[in-house]
Amino acid sequence: MQALAKTPIDVAIVAMKSYDTMWATALIAPYLSEQGFVLSLQNCMNEETIAGVVGWGRTVGAVASFISVDLYEAGRIRRTMPKGGDKYTIFRIGEPHGRITPRVEELVKWFSGIDSAKATANLWGERWSKLVANGMGNGVSAATGLSSSDCARNDAIRRFQIRLAGEAIRVGQALGYPLEKIRGLEPERIALANEGDAAALAEVEAALKPNAGANPRADIQRPSMAQDIMKGRRTEIDAMNGFIAAKGATVGVPAPSHEKLAQIVTRVERGELKPSPALLSP
Repeated sequence: MQALAKTPIDVAIVAMKSYDTMWATALIAPYLSEQGFVLSLQNCMNEETIAGVVGWGRTVGAVASFISVDLYEAGRIRRTMPKGGDKYTIFRIGEPHGRITPRVEELVKWFSGIDSAKATANLWGERWSKLVANGMGNGVSAATGLSSSDCARNDAIRRFQIRLAGEAIRVGQALGYPLEKIRGLEPERIALANEGDAAALAEVEAALKPNAGANPRADIQRPSMAQDIMKGRRTEIDAMNGFIAAKGATVGVPAPSHEKLAQIVTRVERGELKPSPALLSP
């Protein structure tokens, strides 16, 4: 870090777990240049934590949407989903205040070297939409020990995922976030599917069920939280499903499925329970 003190940082990217955000940002803060800022490239909603350390004017967010990777051995990262390219924009980069700024436009150029990227005026809506997607997948895979595809193939677990998504969507709407599509579906359709609309449920289930051969790596694909459980590491369950439940309580929109999942994953993380599909049985 002595070398960094002599070379002020213009752009610092935080790609830590959510629970490491505060100390990582505090470590970076003294080395920021006069115009320097911190970019959150993380799951969950950590911009407020970052801004609490460096200020809102030095805080930018990047949402990695519909992407999956795993650290399958030391120093080796494997991407388990195809590139979005022209079909789907992976990186959405924006300011908390919603204006498109030159620094966001520059970041879009950087990230375009990895995959498709765009500037967004809806950072909070993008963040919550990604949180919905993570909230219906990460903890479920962690609790059951199943891959993402196997979760979606199991009728009971898939219905539980739809409940998770529907609850989180209603919480996000109550918070005033303009939500984006979630797994290619309009948020309202998912919420209605959870609330007993038969046509919406059929539409959502058809979209969630994996198509044979669509992704050759699907059967090994596990979200980050499931990887954490497999490796005996701390999870982001409190910043994900626990956060959704807490926000729901704040705005008076219950999210009981998120509360249940957070409790189960916490017990699995502590070694009190072993991952099993039975943990999410009705």
